[in-house]
Amino acid sequence: MGRRSSETTRPSLFWPVAVIVIPLVGLLARIRVTGREKLPQSGSYVLAPNHYSEFDPLIVAVAVWRLGRAPRFMAKESLFRVPVVGWLLRKTGMIPVARSSSAAAAKQTMKQSEELVKHGRGVIVYPEGTLTRDPDMWPMRGKSGAVRLALADGIPLIPMAHWGTQAIMGRYQKGLSVWPPRKPVQVVIGDPVDVSDLRGRAGEPAALNEATTRLMNAITELLEGLRDEKAPAERWNPAAHGQKETGRLDS
Repeated sequence: MGRRSSETTRPSLFWPVAVIVIPLVGLLARIRVTGREKLPQSGSYVLAPNHYSEFDPLIVAVAVWRLGRAPRFMAKESLFRVPVVGWLLRKTGMIPVARSSSAAAAKQTMKQSEELVKHGRGVIVYPEGTLTRDPDMWPMRGKSGAVRLALADGIPLIPMAHWGTQAIMGRYQKGLSVWPPRKPVQVVIGDPVDVSDLRGRAGEPAALNEATTRLMNAITELLEGLRDEKAPAERWNPAAHGQKETGRLDS
């Protein structure tokens, strides 16, 4: 696998969490990662996976940790105000999410991006913002949170797709399916999405929409390879089907 980042070799709060979480996830999932060399071993990045199970953040976190990087996520801003939880989130470098598209939110995104570059950290952002509403669990319409971060400072925007987690915990399922153990879960990391031509227009809605479309296309293409089938020609739009997008983590 090559040289590991100091993020996982240097003592931190991630260590005790990893000691507990990794063996437990290992009992439920046999994770196979393709394209591991595409996750940078140093410097900042924005990693954007698909999202179809409440359990898949653990799959993504374990995969990223095994590849030598600390799994930092965007988290709801309200969680940072919860005693103890907020302290842990801040100490592990999690990113509070901007909840609107206001000027204040844009300023916050710039600050978050600068912090990622300054500390050479990566962040995991679900561009769909919540579990996909697509009936067949293909990626649905994306939000702009991931591309906002990437465009603000030219941070690599890396697509990720995974498949198999639904056998452990299906979408909206209560509880886990623990038998048989070690169900196969495939993870693939893609090449960075090229949005360099849009950097000078990072504040324009049209540029953000274009960058988000490129990202969602890249994630969908990776998932098509894992599933060995083609996604629908038109991406699912919850608003067009009268579905409320609750629990979203970006805007």
